[in-house]
Amino acid sequence: MFEPWGVLAIVIICPLLGGLPLIEWITYALKRKRLSQVGTRNITVSAAFYHGGKFVGILAVLSEAFKGVAAVLLTRAFFPDGSSWELVALIALVIGRYWIGRGAGTTNVVWGFVVHDPLVAMFVSFFAGISFTILQSKKVVKFGVLLLFPLFVAILHFSDIPRILIAVALAGLMGWIYRKIPDDMKLPAQEAQTESQAMLEFLRGDSTMVSLDEELDAAIVGEKAATLSQIKRWGYPVPKGWVLPPIDNPELLTEFLQPSELSPLVVRSSAIGEDSERASAAGQYQTVLNVTSPEALQQAIAQVKASYNQPSAIQYRRDRGSNDTAMAVLIQQQVQSVYSGVAFSRDPITQQGDAIIIEALPGSATQVVSGKVTPEQYRAFVVETENSYSVQLEGQGRVPQALIKQVAYLAYRLEKRYHGTPQDIEWSYDGQTLWVLQSRPITTLLPIWTRKIAAEVIPGVIHPLTWSINRPLTCGVWGEFFTLVLGDSALGLDFTETASLHYSRAYFNASLLGDIFLRMGLPPESLEFLTRGAKLSKPSLQSTWENLPGLGKLLKRELSLEKDFKEDYYKLFIPGLSQLAVENADNLDGSKLLARIDFILELLHRGTYYSILAPLSAALRQAIFRVKDSQMDHSVTPEIAALRTLSAIATDAKQILPEFEPQRVFEQLKQTPEGEKILQEFNELLQDYGYLSEVGTDISVPTWRENPQMIQQMFVQLMQGNEPQAGAKDAINSIFASKRKRGFVQRRVDIKGRVTEVYSRLLAELRWSFVALEKIWLKSGLLKKTGDIFFLEFDEVRRLVVGEDFSLNELVEFRRSQFLQDSEIIQVPLLVYGNTPPHPLAPSEVYSDQILQGIGASHGQAEGRVKVLRNLQDVPEINRDTILVVPYTDSGWAPLLLRAGGLIAEAGGRLSHGAIVAREYGIPAVMDVHGATWLLQDGQRVRIDGSRGIVELSNDLRPE
Repeated sequence: MFEPWGVLAIVIICPLLGGLPLIEWITYALKRKRLSQVGTRNITVSAAFYHGGKFVGILAVLSEAFKGVAAVLLTRAFFPDGSSWELVALIALVIGRYWIGRGAGTTNVVWGFVVHDPLVAMFVSFFAGISFTILQSKKVVKFGVLLLFPLFVAILHFSDIPRILIAVALAGLMGWIYRKIPDDMKLPAQEAQTESQAMLEFLRGDSTMVSLDEELDAAIVGEKAATLSQIKRWGYPVPKGWVLPPIDNPELLTEFLQPSELSPLVVRSSAIGEDSERASAAGQYQTVLNVTSPEALQQAIAQVKASYNQPSAIQYRRDRGSNDTAMAVLIQQQVQSVYSGVAFSRDPITQQGDAIIIEALPGSATQVVSGKVTPEQYRAFVVETENSYSVQLEGQGRVPQALIKQVAYLAYRLEKRYHGTPQDIEWSYDGQTLWVLQSRPITTLLPIWTRKIAAEVIPGVIHPLTWSINRPLTCGVWGEFFTLVLGDSALGLDFTETASLHYSRAYFNASLLGDIFLRMGLPPESLEFLTRGAKLSKPSLQSTWENLPGLGKLLKRELSLEKDFKEDYYKLFIPGLSQLAVENADNLDGSKLLARIDFILELLHRGTYYSILAPLSAALRQAIFRVKDSQMDHSVTPEIAALRTLSAIATDAKQILPEFEPQRVFEQLKQTPEGEKILQEFNELLQDYGYLSEVGTDISVPTWRENPQMIQQMFVQLMQGNEPQAGAKDAINSIFASKRKRGFVQRRVDIKGRVTEVYSRLLAELRWSFVALEKIWLKSGLLKKTGDIFFLEFDEVRRLVVGEDFSLNELVEFRRSQFLQDSEIIQVPLLVYGNTPPHPLAPSEVYSDQILQGIGASHGQAEGRVKVLRNLQDVPEINRDTILVVPYTDSGWAPLLLRAGGLIAEAGGRLSHGAIVAREYGIPAVMDVHGATWLLQDGQRVRIDGSRGIVELSNDLRPE
């Protein structure tokens, strides 16, 4: 009689018990830390030890042990002791622990099993302890236990088949969960609570013999080693290597590796945070070549580790805003290089186009990155089809053309592997194999900005005022949608960076959207869709399942869209628009106009939500139900409705005036009563749709009401049409066709149209409010020209209204000049790399009779006084007026670059360490200027152009 209730109790109570976040509560109560928001975001015993310390960890163990014991004891209230239902209860507990409580349930199962079957628990614990002591591998032991306990259950209870099967199911579930959740033990032990570090270091195990053949965690071994292990597993040639994590003792590794003259090793840095998207740390840390003995290996490891705390490296991290972490060491077999070099999968100077930049020399790659030797320069373009590829090459030298083409294709493929993120690749060729020595993001080319989609949503050049209003509205609402779907996975994302202006045009942040796509479990080529136009595959079932709660919330919003909009339409938008219509903005003073603008912006925030969700909903439904656009009735959309009405009026007008002069149509219509009626209908249309404009999303563009000339021209053009009724006939057919297809899709299209009307009306009211404010300021002399207000940002408008004073006219003139300059750019790039893309180069005014040519290495222009430095001894005062002239740049020069206005180097290329650092600091740099330290004199005034690679000299000398 009790058994059905027992099953019900197990199915309901045990998952809820497992999901109870006792560890989260304990850690927050004692340490004020929320485990769901730090580290791996797991709520586990190991997370409690890591973030809370030993006492919190012990309490966490007790709380989870209580759950496991409670689940078994609960089962015994309904079933006999030791029944297989106790294992079912543990399975239910683990499911709740994973799905609700965000943990693996290991402690629950261990203590539950102790109560369920002490003998099996004892045998498993004994063998696990011995295995860990011998193997020192937590991973092997963890998965070994999952094999052992079903095996012991089978041995000790060989006749109880249900118990054996359920034990196997429990082990399989645990193994699946272990593969799904990140391991807190893999977090850097040195960042854990002090009293827990020793235990965590011991339990991590398997840390002294880490190979590049394994899947490595960048948080432990650094980006360089983790990336090389990933590239190696993809099948690219990477020299065999081993990694020494920061906390590990090198003795076992140095004993295992026996370098010699015939088999030399190279010891490299792999600092946590090095080679990341935020900072390259190019050349900041030590690399030791030709290590040929165990003693030399120990010494090289110590050198590399010590380089982390060199003053220049510390200063670099400080300048880049990077936290101090730790240094892992990468040890690899040294390639006997015949040719070597570096390759950028995108040109870091032009920051546009598809050129791959390659620098190469005979011998070791360290020559190229050192900046002490000027390498051979090549530009390559890869054209790939479905079955083949070709490489077009610019440049010649001693390095074989076939090898350079191979390097170009390698760079092209690695960029694709990293979903369009530009890569800085170090390579070497030993006569047989092209080896990958390093691949890292080009920090100065991130983030990637794309005009794809943005060009359709916000076309054309955009005024500062329009952007300062559109950007927070659009980014804010998109952020709400993404947060809704992602939940806690949205932590750390800055949705205000979703869009930006370049060349006064809107661009979307493809890097941020790519990160969002990956967190949402969308296909990895989603970023390539934004950057390369790649086709999207279907998301995996697993990712869809993981985001099911968030997708369910979004679906709920979509299903309630019609009801929510109707409610807001009648309770919010109609009253708001009515209030604005009866209020004459031209009669209000500045403070009242500002209050009116704030009121409109409140309505626009809600309107923006519908302006994004309604088109998205309509497009999705149209795709799902496979309804063609021609079958839909878009007559609710104000632009369509206005043009159809205008077409009908033009048809009637042509019947009245079969013959007319295009320039005098309106005068001719005034001459007859029928024509007067046509003009009345035209004026009514202008009254009804006067809020529309050429660019509906841009409040700087005059509306039809303000500038009826455009709609008048359209009217005349419709009258001039040979068959003015054809369009109307097609529209009617479309309506009838769409009526037959009405239903789910048509209702969304209608809502989309009504949303467009509301949104356009609000934007028009917003424009008219700013125009009214501008009239007041023009009258008072605060502004000089009509349209000046649109070159201010909204915060600046607010400051002016409250009486704050700043250099207004200079600011407006500067922005107007920049806007006009950007407007003249006929074709802006589809993709922009980095936050400061170079503008098209204007002809430089040559003010001297001498120009030195070099290699442009960091774009921008600078003018200042020369300071020649042939070494780092007796460094003088340096400021932004100083143009440093040096023989070459390595990592030691980095602190000087931050203070200087520009850099000229006698040797080096675009990809040398000095050039990379100069780009990161935003300092113009020209490399490979032969004889610069002798031709240029201290105090001489020069102008450098880091984009074109030229140095313009002046005869103006100032004694030092």
